[in-house]
Amino acid sequence: ALALSGFLGMATGFDIGLSTKCVAIPKEMAMCQKIGYSEMRLPNLMGHTSMEEVILKSTTWQRLAHTDCHPHVRTFLCSLFAPICLDTFIQPCRSMCTAVRERCAPVLACHGHPWPRSLDCDRFPAGDDMCLASLAKEHGRPHKVLPKPACQSCPAVEEFFTHKRILEVFCDNNFAVKVKLSKKRTVLGHQDFDIECQVEFIIQGSVLPYEMQNMIQQWLLINENCTERMTQPHRPMVYLLVGNIEDGVVLVNHIYRWQKRDSQLTTATHKWRYHKCL
Repeated sequence: ALALSGFLGMATGFDIGLSTKCVAIPKEMAMCQKIGYSEMRLPNLMGHTSMEEVILKSTTWQRLAHTDCHPHVRTFLCSLFAPICLDTFIQPCRSMCTAVRERCAPVLACHGHPWPRSLDCDRFPAGDDMCLASLAKEHGRPHKVLPKPACQSCPAVEEFFTHKRILEVFCDNNFAVKVKLSKKRTVLGHQDFDIECQVEFIIQGSVLPYEMQNMIQQWLLINENCTERMTQPHRPMVYLLVGNIEDGVVLVNHIYRWQKRDSQLTTATHKWRYHKCL
């Protein structure tokens, strides 16, 4: 989580009055855990007056936060749903809202939802010294820009193949990641996914294996319809996702079901170490 002190200006925000109270951020709000503070103001900046309402309304935003569509998406959302317990409300700056919307609205669109009116950026202060602003302006240190997963149509799961064909596919792509998917229920009974990733290979010198794992996890969260199609309700499913990183975009081009009784994928991944592409 980003250090809160880096965002706070000298602003007074707007008066909270005597009707608000400080309460602990509930564990159900996973996106607002470990963000630099543990108590929030209620009612919040979204107008929610009870903790039950806060939990219910924030749940729909949890997956967006987990996609890391923007470095400040959690800070932005939590400043609204779980504002820090100070003498005044500190709103997000309009510039932060605009930056988050630019990156995260396409993710919502991939799920079939428009950017909501309740998060209209025009409702937030225009000046960056009276609200929560981006740290990027204050800290000019260069940071590594990683490729971003794309919203895309779901490739069909390929179930009939030979290891020779898989090696040909490997030659035409630059990463392969083994994924284990299973369904789980959240505290509120909503459906979610457990995602485990293991990099089989990556031909991309600037991207490390753990970064590739994170990118594929984000791809699965963004392309939720694809993840839903691959996941069974009662048992984990294992797949091999093969694709390309091009022009800063992560695209999955092939999906293979990895079954224990089928040795073709195992053979292909072993032979790949010594394979020479034509």
